[in-house]
Parts: sequence; structure tokens; C-alpha cells
Amino acid sequence: MRCDRISPGEARQAIANGAKEIDMVINIGALKSGDYPLVFDDIRSVVEVAEVSGDCIVKVILETVFLSDEEKIAASFISAEAGAAFVKTCTGFLGGAASVADVALMKKTVQYKGNVKVKASAGVRSLKTCLEMLAAGADRIGTSSGVAIMQNVESNAGY
Repeated sequence: MRCDRISPGEARQAIANGAKEIDMVINIGALKSGDYPLVFDDIRSVVEVAEVSGDCIVKVILETVFLSDEEKIAASFISAEAGAAFVKTCTGFLGGAASVADVALMKKTVQYKGNVKVKASAGVRSLKTCLEMLAAGADRIGTSSGVAIMQNVESNAGY
């Protein structure tokens, strides 16, 4: 399930309907205003619902295109501390795309936790970009071009 804002009740319903992963967009307004406790509580409330199910993970979408590096670090750290399984670059719906620099920064920020992963999403449309994201620390790639990338692996191998 993916939506801009998800409440614990919506997460509970999605899990009851079979969801194994919940994507939630971070509260950008609260983050930008420095209300870190609200950002943490928002994420934690969804993570707690997912933890009750035992087999559902939460991915927190940062919408990196709207954030400074300091805000990306804060968002990644808060997400990790709140128990998110992944921090994710972007939805791709609001412009912008994942960048190698953002993936590397997010990975560096959450690696202390050991179990928090990074998903590069939005704008990954070629094998070259995919490999760059993986080299920067992405554990997962989100792309609508997966079939095209794989169909062109041989022709893209030389970049």
C-alpha cells in the first residue's frame, strides 16, 4: 500500500487485507519545521501496527527532492529510530528523482542501525543508473522500467 499519509487505522486495515509492506511519506511539514517528535511519533505509530502483524515492514519515503542534506540526515535517522525497515528516496509523483548522492547519504546515516535498508526509487530507468544506486548503498530499487532494463541488459552492459 502507498499513500501520502497513512494512519495506524489505515495500516491495520491494509495488513488485514494482506499487505506485507507499507509505504508512508514522511510528514515533510513537521520535518521542515523541526518538529522531530511529531515526525517520530507519526512513523512509530505505523511501525507499531506493522510489528503486531509480525510480517509487515514499513518503508518511509523522504521525498528527498524537497529536503536539504541536513533534513535528509534527520529524516533518515528518525525513521531508523522509529523502527522503519527502509528509508526510500521519493515517490516520483512530485518531481525529482533518486540521486546517487542521496542514496549514499541515507545509507551512511542508517548503517549504524544494521537492519535499516535504503530503497532508491524514482528516475531509475537504465542499467547504468541501477548499478550506480546499488554501488551507492541501495538495497532495493524501485522502478517502473524493470522489464525494459532487463530486456536491454546486453546492450546496456557497455553503458
